[in-house]
Amino acid sequence: MGSPGLVKAVAKMRDAGVDEVAVQTFAHYYRQLELGETGMIAEDTIESVDMPTLSGVEVSATEAHEAITATAVIKLNGGLGTSMGMDRAKSLLCVRKGMSFLDVIARQILHLRKAYDARLPLLLMNSFRTSADSLAALARYTDLAVPSLPLEFRQNMEPRLLADDLSPLQWPKDPDLEWCPPGHGDIYTALQGTGVLDLLIEQGYRYVFVSNSDNLGAVPEPRIAGWFAASGAPFAIEAVRRTASDRKGGHFARRKADSRIILRETAQTPPEDLAALQDLSRHRYCSTNNIWFDLAAMKQALEIRDGILGLPLIRNRKHADPGDPSTPDVIQIETAMGAAIEVFDDAQLIEVGRDRFVPVKTTNDLLVLRSDVYDVAEGFVLDQVSPQIPYVDLDGEYYRLVADFDQRFPEGAPSLKQASSLTVSGDWTFGRGVRVVGDVKLGAQGAERVEPGTVLDERTDDLDQDDLG
Repeated sequence: MGSPGLVKAVAKMRDAGVDEVAVQTFAHYYRQLELGETGMIAEDTIESVDMPTLSGVEVSATEAHEAITATAVIKLNGGLGTSMGMDRAKSLLCVRKGMSFLDVIARQILHLRKAYDARLPLLLMNSFRTSADSLAALARYTDLAVPSLPLEFRQNMEPRLLADDLSPLQWPKDPDLEWCPPGHGDIYTALQGTGVLDLLIEQGYRYVFVSNSDNLGAVPEPRIAGWFAASGAPFAIEAVRRTASDRKGGHFARRKADSRIILRETAQTPPEDLAALQDLSRHRYCSTNNIWFDLAAMKQALEIRDGILGLPLIRNRKHADPGDPSTPDVIQIETAMGAAIEVFDDAQLIEVGRDRFVPVKTTNDLLVLRSDVYDVAEGFVLDQVSPQIPYVDLDGEYYRLVADFDQRFPEGAPSLKQASSLTVSGDWTFGRGVRVVGDVKLGAQGAERVEPGTVLDERTDDLDQDDLG
């Protein structure tokens, strides 16, 4: 089997009842770690990539209807939102008018079923930490589950490894910290291992649309379904033009060696190539993580490779206790779902609008989503009502954690639809009806308050703190 660390890790997984294909997939990447594989993709091995735009695609109403009726929807729902201080599924976070991410998603699906007379099943890929709470939250949608299909399937779990010797972490104080999900690239292994892949095919579905549960812009759009079906492609990803807020994130490129489209994440970029990564004129497109794939093509690819697609390794270094930087360093073996694009011949990219990419990774994003930048339109689809998405940068010391963030916006988010940017340094609490216009910067030495009804604009920088309350 291999080194003592691998033997221990594999035994631990089998004792926990992890699917054997997931065990072998873990072993595959563990051996890469032992050999010093970093998963890095050097800048001189890739080149920029172009793609068609959705706005330039013609899809008939018949094509759209036929494709969406053959589609199943999967939401990646394994995240806990630990970076924002949460200890349960991030999708349970309140985002709009008393509704959580899951509330909005459920209503989007139910609306589309009626509009297109489609079965359109919703399946959550939960982790062992998000399953119970998420299913309980959806229990009130009694007509959401589709007969003969589960509402969830479980993402696999794997041991976290001590960075110094790659042995499985032992953490008796909180045994849950000994485990981690293998990244969202595990979706393909989990679909096969749980039998859901075969079940979907047996039930007559041809396509799957996958997206993150924290991206409410990722509605299963019939027009895109029609484009994907007509393309005949086995796999496709929706892409958007990168903006300043995406500068530090991953991007698409074409590998010079074989002309395959690849997805390079930040964690796969050598330090000397970070400037190139952040060059928006060179690498213009990033992934929405909105993915379409053909079920039969995926089944064939997995069978040919004995269940291991061989996605590029992501070596994720963290602390044993994420909230305590004094605890030992650990390695989490991960893969990215979108990296599967390089597995398939004739895989496609398509550029879509930013309205399909509204991720919430930080409380900065959460403030924008809760504000009047968006309205909830028919079908519970987000409708951007402001001419631009404002750049928001809240002081991490006071706003990073959701509980602290909520304390400082007790009356709800300020109006941001006329804002270009909002930068907050220091400890500010916002009253009801505050309006931000243009570019605004707030700074404070101590705790300060923006009084109800205040209009903040470019002149705010010149005001005394007393002028703001």
